[in-house]
Amino acid sequence: MKKAISILLASLMLTSLAACGNSKNNSNTGNTASTGDTKTEDKMPTIGCAIYKFDDTFMTGVRNAIDEAAKGNAEMDIVDSQNAQTTQNDKIDLFITKQVDSLAINPVDRTAASVIIDKAKAAETPVVFFNREPLPEDMQKWDQVYYVGAKAEQSGTMQGQLIIDYWKAHPEADLNGDGVLQYVMLKGEPGHQDAELRTKYSIEAIEAAGIKVEKIAEDTGMWDRVKGQEKMAAFLSSSGDKIEAVLANNDDMALGAIEALKASGYFTGDKYIPVVGVDATAPGLQAIKDGTMLGTVLNDAKNQGVATYKVSFVLANGETPSKDNTGYEITDGKYIWIDYKPITKDNISDAQ
Repeated sequence: MKKAISILLASLMLTSLAACGNSKNNSNTGNTASTGDTKTEDKMPTIGCAIYKFDDTFMTGVRNAIDEAAKGNAEMDIVDSQNAQTTQNDKIDLFITKQVDSLAINPVDRTAASVIIDKAKAAETPVVFFNREPLPEDMQKWDQVYYVGAKAEQSGTMQGQLIIDYWKAHPEADLNGDGVLQYVMLKGEPGHQDAELRTKYSIEAIEAAGIKVEKIAEDTGMWDRVKGQEKMAAFLSSSGDKIEAVLANNDDMALGAIEALKASGYFTGDKYIPVVGVDATAPGLQAIKDGTMLGTVLNDAKNQGVATYKVSFVLANGETPSKDNTGYEITDGKYIWIDYKPITKDNISDAQ
């Protein structure tokens, strides 16, 4: 009898252990991370994302693309740095304290990337910078640092080509008949690589086409529409009859310039000045349709956002980004470049 009871107890213990084992296996089902867009484990990866400021038109497009791509795939916490590096540093510190799985940072100041990388490396939290490129030496500080963006010199060259094409097709654009293109330049943030390179390469492209140029005025509009309008109004006040073209480092400043030009009677009758921007924002495209903006350069907000999310997601899963698991070419093991494209009335559908 005792022997039978002992056998029964042993059998019950084995059954209990087997049940516990099955319960653990079931809880781990799907814990292997996918290299696609979804993570199959119960808890989605967390990604901390900081934008330099929310009210930038172009960055709003990038932010929306990131948020949309992350839905159902990752917990994406996107915060506004309010155009202050100290604020962004505090946000990043909080992300690290919360132990996010990766960081996606659009830095306020590209030179601050070094400190951000040091913090991320100490916490073993991979980081993807986007839209504002860190210095090359900072990118080499750690193998878990990536960058998603576009080559600003490409956009400058394309912007210059828009002016070249117009100048050659419209002899009347040479208002004073001196064979020299007199222009004004609205620059973005001082020291920002996009502002410097777009300014430099747009003019170099025009000169390379054999067109002589003269800079009438140049000032910073800080990427801002209102500031662009204020600066353009000042240009018109001092040199209005001399200006033959307006180049702006982005669409918002170009749109501000257009408002100032409208107030001075331009875009009615034969009074016209070609204005070019960069970004191909919705308001910029509308201005092209209206005939007040000559053209712009598509800065692909959607693909910048999607690529930023995908690289961040792969890193959050502890994997190495590649074209196979992100869908984007990775140059030098660190860079994902999104090409620009010139946009005029003739191909505006490509940007919509």
